Amino acid sequence: MLSTYWQSSRAPRYSLLFALPLLLVYQTLAALAPAGPGGIGVRNGADVILQSAFVWLAGAWGPRLFMICLIAVGAWFIAKDVRRNRGNFKPAFLGAMLLESVLLALMFGFVVGALTAAVLGAAPPAMMFRGTDELSRSTLLMLSLGAGIYEELLFRVVLVGLIAWGAQRVLGWRPLAAGIVATVVGALVFSAFHYIGPFGDRFEVYSFVFRTIAGLFFSALYLLRGFGVTAWTHSLYDVFLLLR
Repeated sequence: MLSTYWQSSRAPRYSLLFALPLLLVYQTLAALAPAGPGGIGVRNGADVILQSAFVWLAGAWGPRLFMICLIAVGAWFIAKDVRRNRGNFKPAFLGAMLLESVLLALMFGFVVGALTAAVLGAAPPAMMFRGTDELSRSTLLMLSLGAGIYEELLFRVVLVGLIAWGAQRVLGWRPLAAGIVATVVGALVFSAFHYIGPFGDRFEVYSFVFRTIAGLFFSALYLLRGFGVTAWTHSLYDVFLLLR
């Protein structure tokens, strides 16, 4: 049973369906969120980056086109997987995936924090991650949920996948070397991303290393457990930070 859960929960019919509530709640909260300081609409930065090509192509219709394409591609993967495994769907697996994500999110800060302290040989600063006082709690919740969906989609699925593909096809690297380099570069870019933009954090060595190790953790989790569990683990960790 455990081996069946381990394999099946990574499949699109579970993984993508499990991630769908995060997407729907994020989009709802984003639509209801008040403008940030200076009247700027607040969205997750990875969401904005992923939408940018669609905005360039379709202007004001870009975000809608992006969402239609995102849902259509996800539905195609789910339908293809369901056809291949007709009659083999266990709703209890979704509950188990939620429990697994909660446990991983609770462990995440301790594990990554301990590794960061071991690398730097120092305890974390008292104010390592600063909240955004200008934003409401509902907006911060929206950003936390968006981090799980869109940052994992951008940095794990798109960025790491493209780097690994390019290293193999263009540079002729072996899959293992390409995967390692893609994972490390993706983790560094993921960490640097958090210091960009009007709501970016002030740069600190500890937080940069912490987030780099977090990027490596999420990449490993994505490879082992698929997109759904990784997205929920990331979102729940950010939500737990918000509730502290």
